[in-house]
Amino acid sequence: MSLWVILPVSLPVFTITGIWLVYAMAVYNQHVCPVNNWLYNESCEELLPVQTGPVLCCTLDNVPLISKCGTLPPESCFFSLICSSGSFMAMLIGLLRYAHVIEKHQNCVLNMAALSTGWICATGLIMVGNFQVDFAKVLHYVGAGVAFPCSTLFVCLQSALTYRLAKTQDEYRLGHLRVGMALLALVALPLFPLTLWSPGGVFFCQESSTLQHASAIFEWLYCMIIMLFYGTFAFEFGGMSGDTLMVDVGQRQPESLSML
Repeated sequence: MSLWVILPVSLPVFTITGIWLVYAMAVYNQHVCPVNNWLYNESCEELLPVQTGPVLCCTLDNVPLISKCGTLPPESCFFSLICSSGSFMAMLIGLLRYAHVIEKHQNCVLNMAALSTGWICATGLIMVGNFQVDFAKVLHYVGAGVAFPCSTLFVCLQSALTYRLAKTQDEYRLGHLRVGMALLALVALPLFPLTLWSPGGVFFCQESSTLQHASAIFEWLYCMIIMLFYGTFAFEFGGMSGDTLMVDVGQRQPESLSML
């Protein structure tokens, strides 16, 4: 088995563990309320970080969004590191998957589109991680607006590509698995309410705190699905050779020479 298999396995392990660690730090530092809290008030006598006691007063500014969990230090430092490192790993996985398809089969528009959407998604994720929502709203929202749709398109394209290239029963089963995960992502993504500016800086347009909290849960679910989808590339990467990247380089050299 090729050592390349470590890469797609490491990405979900690293990112999922990392963002839950960020969440735990944010809850411990009382920057957000726990995910099991569904009771929110319009206002509190004291801000959440300075409150004491077993029962906390939460407002809609304390909804446990992933971005909110990584807004304030020290968790913001780890959040930025996780997003940046995860983006680099995702780009590398996308490139290796692209080269693997060329090596084993042939290049196609679907393969190029999957590579492009994967890299655009990674770029958006870098913006999300490095421009915190409370301090750089516009850039953060631009990054989120790029990352979420492109990641959904990426998993859909890769699912279609898996079916197109499948020849064995195991490859068809892998296609079934990826389609199932893509469908879950397609269901979870529209459940995010549309982004809306509001005086309180709330990310959602609903007035209902229950709907806003439910939307945060769907955000966590969506991100877990996308990260686990990347882990399924371990199936192809297990048989990948060290010359896979050279296939992509070798394909580009004739194109460059023809342009000269």
